[in-house]
Amino acid sequence: MAIQKLLVANRGEIAVRVFRACAELGIATVAVAAPDDRGSLHTRIADETVEIASYLHSEEHIRAAKHANADAIHPGYGFLAERPDFAAAVEAAGLTFVGPTAEALSLGGDKLEAKRIAQENGVPVVPTGEPDEIGYPLMIKAAAGGGGRGMRVVRDAAELDAAVEAAKREAGAAFGDDRIFYERYLERPRHVEIQLLGDGEGRVVGLGERECSIQRRHQKVLEESPSTALDPSLRAAMSEAAVRFAETIGYRSAGTAEFMLAGRDFYLLELNGRIQVEHPVTELVTGVDLVAEQLRIASGEPLELDVSLDGHAVEVRLYAEDPRSFLPQTGRLEKLRLPHGVRVDRGVEEGDEVGVAYDPMIAKLIAHGPTRAEAFARLRDALAETEVVGVPTNLPFLRWLVSHPAVLAGRTTTAFLTDHPPLSEPPLRLPSGPWDGAWRLNLPSPAPHSPPDVDEARGARARGGAEQSSLTAPMPGTVIRVLAKEGDRVEHRQPLLVLEAMKMETPLVSPYDAVVKAVHVAEGDRVAGGALLVELEE
Repeated sequence: MAIQKLLVANRGEIAVRVFRACAELGIATVAVAAPDDRGSLHTRIADETVEIASYLHSEEHIRAAKHANADAIHPGYGFLAERPDFAAAVEAAGLTFVGPTAEALSLGGDKLEAKRIAQENGVPVVPTGEPDEIGYPLMIKAAAGGGGRGMRVVRDAAELDAAVEAAKREAGAAFGDDRIFYERYLERPRHVEIQLLGDGEGRVVGLGERECSIQRRHQKVLEESPSTALDPSLRAAMSEAAVRFAETIGYRSAGTAEFMLAGRDFYLLELNGRIQVEHPVTELVTGVDLVAEQLRIASGEPLELDVSLDGHAVEVRLYAEDPRSFLPQTGRLEKLRLPHGVRVDRGVEEGDEVGVAYDPMIAKLIAHGPTRAEAFARLRDALAETEVVGVPTNLPFLRWLVSHPAVLAGRTTTAFLTDHPPLSEPPLRLPSGPWDGAWRLNLPSPAPHSPPDVDEARGARARGGAEQSSLTAPMPGTVIRVLAKEGDRVEHRQPLLVLEAMKMETPLVSPYDAVVKAVHVAEGDRVAGGALLVELEE
């Protein structure tokens, strides 16, 4: 039955994107807004808006849909998008869920269950288990969601307890589910994913791959399609594995099989049972509107696609964040000039406020061209045209990134920003010869560091003979842990407190060996950017 009126159980850029597809299909739209999110762009785009208590309360979305006489709910990404209980509750309420079935989400959306099914069907996976079984370094991951929330790299047993505690807090805040698991950590792989569409009746189609290796804080920064790492045979093997896994669980709607690639060996990480942030690059090279296909599948229409790839597409995400540390920033967008000539998926408009409660994405810029070089050239021109005033952004970083010789050569791994710190001078020449690409796997492990978090000198007054320093808040947020007290002797890079913003935790560390002179905040305090947190003295 065709969808007549759709509620999007989400906000920001993805809600605006779904509303745009609905407008093209003649579907009426309903937005929801939490009390601290009234008046956001997605509420101004929709035909009507219903206020809810929280984006994480499934019953609130169902109540809003009933109130507005909507007949379907699209979950977007994040929040409740991969929650089987939400999908089941929507269907039980007599509404259409625009996404996978609850059973498919339980089987494939839960990362632990997905790994078990993959192994049973001959799809290789990264080893998981208890820390003493898989060894170090290992990755802690949230079982119920993605987007970098709840992820921590642990390099030795001494770091484990604190990392588990932080990962569980972060996962619980982002997904309402604090379950975590441990996975072997691959140092310098590529991150390649296969876009899927399934009709729930046994047919699944692969729509090519996306290269997503460049990441900060375990979140993707640049995505492109196709990947420079795949040749036709490797592409076919990865796609076949992804389709086989999705067919096994009777997958419906859009989904993404994520893989780690080391040389020619690939490992399934998870199946993301939702539309992805980076879906536009696939849309531009295939000509398929993935959101429209989700709506058609949910309406019971057959999946009839003849997929072919055309040219190359590349996407970057424009965030309100420090361009070196990637710490989120807040403020009013006094001026916002976004480019023409490329696709722009925005979540805000000029005059809007970027706050601390939600993801600080401003927009996605996606360029398409007949060749990879032309797609990158168009994206560079688009970034040069972009202007944001009123809040710090990662725009300088993005301009640096799309001109970096390693990026232009297609030689990037998930360690790119460790090997090439943001805004650093690019190498004069890149290595060449038979060891291109895969040789990076044999480099020593990157030194442990906070998720490019806080430069150790950030907020500290220049020492140059001075005997006192202060630690200040690099962004607005909430103090969730205080780890030091007056009189404590602390070591260089020892965490002093943990600040939370946008549901991500950032440890703030001592810039050098010192004694804590004063602590000016307590757990639960909300602080502004630049607020004095801790005073130190030698």
